[in-house]
Amino acid sequence: MVVIMRIAMGSDHAGYDLKTLLKTTLIGWGYDVLDLGTTSADEPVDYPDFGAAVGRAVVSGEAELGVACCGSGIGIAIAANKVPGVRAAVVHDVTSGHLSREHNHANVLCMGGRLTGSVVAIEAVEAWLNATPQVRHEGRIEKLRKLDVEFSHEGR
Repeated sequence: MVVIMRIAMGSDHAGYDLKTLLKTTLIGWGYDVLDLGTTSADEPVDYPDFGAAVGRAVVSGEAELGVACCGSGIGIAIAANKVPGVRAAVVHDVTSGHLSREHNHANVLCMGGRLTGSVVAIEAVEAWLNATPQVRHEGRIEKLRKLDVEFSHEGR
């Protein structure tokens, strides 16, 4: 039986075109894509809504990994990282894509539609997906998990 990995995707209007390109690429590579919106580059929407949606989909198990895009990648990463259990990384190239997964066990990749070209974006996503989270970094990842627990309580 073939298991197809599901990737949650989301963007605001500024990241819509990049999200659409990456969605088409991922589907072409055989991934199942859960598109959480937005549906247009024409109507302004708020990146926190879509970053949080991608983060929730990953943490809940609805998707194994997530890709989120906004103008810079920064705002949507901040939003995704508010969801306990998310390790969202802003990625600019192949090296940052690879290392974010290998060293930081990033489960959400974030990019900026205004900053990242098509070829570089595709190559970065491919490097991220092909990287293996390294066990030697597990102690640091455990410290991140503890921070999630410590700061996930209501009212903080």
